[in-house]
Order: sequence, then structure tokens, then C-alpha cells
Amino acid sequence: MERLHAAGELEVFYVPGQMKKNRPGTLLPVVAPPEKRQHLAAVIFRETTTIGLRHYEVARECLQRESISVDTPLGAVRFKIAYRDGRAINAVPEFEDCARLADAHQMSVKEVQAIALRAYQP
Repeated sequence: MERLHAAGELEVFYVPGQMKKNRPGTLLPVVAPPEKRQHLAAVIFRETTTIGLRHYEVARECLQRESISVDTPLGAVRFKIAYRDGRAINAVPEFEDCARLADAHQMSVKEVQAIALRAYQP
């Protein structure tokens, strides 16, 4: 996954599944811009045992977004703010920041996320 990320994927994840002849396997969905297809295919063929790939293009709609830093009692947490039609419709604290602060303060990530959301002022 790290090598696909470094090669320009937008999203990648694993899904366990049953392949033909009832063999166990892993589905590897990779979302990427079309111009990255050949480079990502080279990474997949080099790093996995697959002998074939399926690819297709789909339409994608993205919200406008920005990243801001919010001061909390535990430390700064970055937030992703998503907008539609000029209006903020989603504000999410960055998981990595919350996990780091949770470790530093011997708290759960869930607790840190709640504190961060309370500190966020729209």
C-alpha cells in the first residue's frame, strides 16, 4: 500500500475474497488518475502475484476542502473542512493527530476526537 501511495494512488485498500476454483484471494481496489495507470500497474505486477488487472474509468465528484489547525487543551489538531456550494458541510479531525495526542496523554483516540470536535469553532 505504501508503494502504491508513493506512486500516486488516491485510495487503496484490501478486500479478502474467494477467487475462482474457491481459492482464497485478495481484491486490491486502487483509485487513481488515468495518467498514473501504467506506473501503478507496474508496481502491482512487481509487488504482487497477480497476472492480470482490470481497469475502468468512472466519474468522480469531489467537495472543495481545506485543512486548518485547531488548538485543543491537548495540543493542535488539524481538521479537514469540506464545502459544498460555499457552505461547510463536514469538519473532521485528522486521525494521525488524534492518535499522536492519545498516545501522549494516555487517552483513547475516541476521547481525543471528542475533545477536538468541542474545540472546533465553525
